[in-house]
Amino acid sequence: MLPGNGSGSHPLSAKRVYIPPMAYGSARAFAAAFRAIGLDAEPTPPSDNRTRELGARYTSGDECYPAKVTVGDFMKLLEKPETDPARIALFMPTAEGPCRFGQYASYLRHVLDTNGHADLEILSPSSQNAYDGLGDLARPFVRTGWRALLCADLLQKLLLMHRPYEAARGDTNAVYEESLSDLCRTLEETPPDPAPQLHALRDSLVRSRDRFRRLAGRRDGSLPLIGIVGEIFCRLNTFSNENLVETLEQYGAEAWLSDIVEWIWYTNSEHFRKLKLEGRIWTTEALGAWVRKRVQKHDEHVLIEPFAEDFRDREEPDVYEVLECARPYLPREGAFGEMVLNVGKAVYLARKGAAGIIDISPFTCMNGIVCEAIYPRVSRDLGGIPIRNFYFDGTQSDLDRDLGVYMELARGHRRSFQEQP
Repeated sequence: MLPGNGSGSHPLSAKRVYIPPMAYGSARAFAAAFRAIGLDAEPTPPSDNRTRELGARYTSGDECYPAKVTVGDFMKLLEKPETDPARIALFMPTAEGPCRFGQYASYLRHVLDTNGHADLEILSPSSQNAYDGLGDLARPFVRTGWRALLCADLLQKLLLMHRPYEAARGDTNAVYEESLSDLCRTLEETPPDPAPQLHALRDSLVRSRDRFRRLAGRRDGSLPLIGIVGEIFCRLNTFSNENLVETLEQYGAEAWLSDIVEWIWYTNSEHFRKLKLEGRIWTTEALGAWVRKRVQKHDEHVLIEPFAEDFRDREEPDVYEVLECARPYLPREGAFGEMVLNVGKAVYLARKGAAGIIDISPFTCMNGIVCEAIYPRVSRDLGGIPIRNFYFDGTQSDLDRDLGVYMELARGHRRSFQEQP
């Protein structure tokens, strides 16, 4: 039953929404958020070599790697005999700013139109239209989707904190999968009414917390901590970055990975900055933005509170703290988007004890290139912490060798830092 609608009355009720997996867990949770409001949804099938083949076929070479991966995954889905284009919709959000991501939806529309799929629907929310395409379902979905992403980020954080220290290989991934399934089931089976849903999600996270606490293995902080920043899709999508984080762990490191929610808080802060800049801070729009922020902050507090002990010394910073960390290098008033977040987060992570910083970006990414030009100064200011950019474009690379060399630098920096009086 669709909230506020008769069963099957919504235009999307007869379709399945396919979601490109920016991050594996987040895509599964986000699909469950759609199912929570009565709409069928799934992540696209796992990316593979066919993804690369089709991505290269349907792009010109000027697009960044995440565009190739998402287009390739969608076209791979459409070439399956069992796929009925009339019964699916493709989820492809858009955004403002300098990143080419803002053109993904329009480019995907072009690809579909020129290849016989002009009637295939694209669900493309933006900062302007929110989820207007969902009609009456937009309001419950926005809050449910926000909570789904936040919970998925928390589970991913637990995974990365525990996996490097596991006693038996695979134990942590198994607990993560069990916890992610618990989260998705909770989203689907709980009414989307705000209070009961929040209570149920908190209970799900407590169960997950306890599963991770029961893992064999001692989290003693003995491994070098490596902060991971970069372009949001490439750093979170393990196919795009050749599973860099797990390779890093095999070299004896613990990774602190910047999450999806960081970007949501940043876009909220940009909204307020623009309202103030345009003299619209005392408007109905500003009031709505303020209420939304209060609601999101409340949800975040309730869902993170059970992890106060687990996340001690691993607390995610407020976005304004990240922006202030970036200010000496890239003030937000003169730069926009991930480049500001990456530089600021690199500074924050170094101050929290990281032995090194890795920036994961697509080849030719403007954000990565700007950051790479600034990182040498950041490194000097922070005692020589090694900061390395890793670029990906789907071609073969010697990632294993490069990470091995990088980890020697990170260990050396950690030793020199520990030896300081």
